[in-house]
Amino acid sequence: MANAQEVYRQMEAWSRETALLSSTIGVLGWDQRVMMPPRAAPHRANQIALLSGMVHQRMTDPRVGEWLAILETSELTADPESVEAVNIRQWRRTYDRMTKLPNELVVEFARVTSLAEKAWEEARAQSSYALFKPHLSRIVELTREIAARLGYEKEPYDALLDEYEQGMTAQQVEQLFAPLRQKTPELVQQIRSAPRQPNSSILHRHYPRPQQEAFCQLIAERIGFDWQSGRLDPTVHPFATRLGPGDVRITTRYYEDFLSPSLFGTIHELGHALYELGLPEEHFGTPMGESVSLGVHESQSRMWENFVGRSHAFWEHFYPLAQQYFTALQDVSLDEFVFAINEVKPSPIRVEADEVTYNLHILLRFELELALVRGDLQVDDLPDAWNERFESYLGFRPANDAEGVLQDVHWSGGLIGYFPTYTLGNLYAAQLFEAATRDLGDLPAMFRKGEFAPLLEWLREKIHRQGKRYTPSQLIERITGLPPSAEPLLRYFERKFGALYFHADGSE
Repeated sequence: MANAQEVYRQMEAWSRETALLSSTIGVLGWDQRVMMPPRAAPHRANQIALLSGMVHQRMTDPRVGEWLAILETSELTADPESVEAVNIRQWRRTYDRMTKLPNELVVEFARVTSLAEKAWEEARAQSSYALFKPHLSRIVELTREIAARLGYEKEPYDALLDEYEQGMTAQQVEQLFAPLRQKTPELVQQIRSAPRQPNSSILHRHYPRPQQEAFCQLIAERIGFDWQSGRLDPTVHPFATRLGPGDVRITTRYYEDFLSPSLFGTIHELGHALYELGLPEEHFGTPMGESVSLGVHESQSRMWENFVGRSHAFWEHFYPLAQQYFTALQDVSLDEFVFAINEVKPSPIRVEADEVTYNLHILLRFELELALVRGDLQVDDLPDAWNERFESYLGFRPANDAEGVLQDVHWSGGLIGYFPTYTLGNLYAAQLFEAATRDLGDLPAMFRKGEFAPLLEWLREKIHRQGKRYTPSQLIERITGLPPSAEPLLRYFERKFGALYFHADGSE
């Protein structure tokens, strides 16, 4: 009879080595999106495909199944919340998913998506869906095969969503999103007809890129980013990635005629980075050293971006500095600036959407993905379906493909099932922020003084250090006392935007 402790040590070493190999793919992916010259794309696709195949072979090694069979009947699983039990449970979940996918499918998916991302960049630059369509057709075809092989109870989409938000189904997403679908258009209409409207043109003055870079670095540092453990670089589509302990990269984009993208793109990706930096380094390479889900991950970025970074209290601290960095703001009052950065105005671009209409962008993508995976919508018809649904939700059609169906990188990377996690993140963020206020007290008073450590430490204790100990829904309920709900987010919207649009003094 094999000794369970010895088997666990073997499994742990295997897991850490696999994570090292995966992190090498991460370095190549970061370089591809930030530094790599365009003509290197085919070679990079081959590199990533080869390494992806090696990772898949390791993760489906028959020895893993043998080890898990021993571990699952051992005393190590007696306490379901112990580090060992969590790791064993999550290793089993990953092994079962991966062994359902043949190695040639994994390699082909990695190759196709690596090429597709460069094709997407070119298609977006030329606003030509035709350039991207053959790549997306192949990705949807492969995605359907993956869903079929993984298996599902009701919807093929559930098999994809579960990869990003463990335990969540399309039906649950629809139920959680229903209050937003019902109440958001009415709230938008009230806001758009309010007596007070912001002057958003102040954000479209001249903001030199060097000053934007310096100011974004300053904000990241003061909130809690460790420059010894990370970088901030420009990219086409902002993202954050952890390449290993002590190496977390964030990216943003700069427009000299629009301040918001760099500012809030940086704070958003910083939220992701702080989560990754808060994961227990001693557990790197095992599930206890990984984030629980994309939805919870998104709750961190959206909380820092919106609940903190767009708050009046935050700018009471940072606005005098902003005026020093940007001469364009020297004749703009604090209240004018805060009102402008919180303007509710439907935008064609998801990443530049305001807080209120943002979830309509996600609803649209979720519904289109669901139809694509079911086979109810063909890739050929996607641009028309996008434009029609966009008009029904936001009141106008995108001007071209670049502003419409080509605006996001996700589908080129094969990330179908990912989009719902953005709105789940918004829901979780509101619920968690209420709980943090309950536990910590007057958060705005802390922000006014530039004190962000109390909130960051609360998040690290409650979420970051927990790794994958709980499912996302379990984690939210343990912290807040209630299951996930849209109500806290709707309360936050009514309180915040009621104050901005209907009270001249900005009071609640």
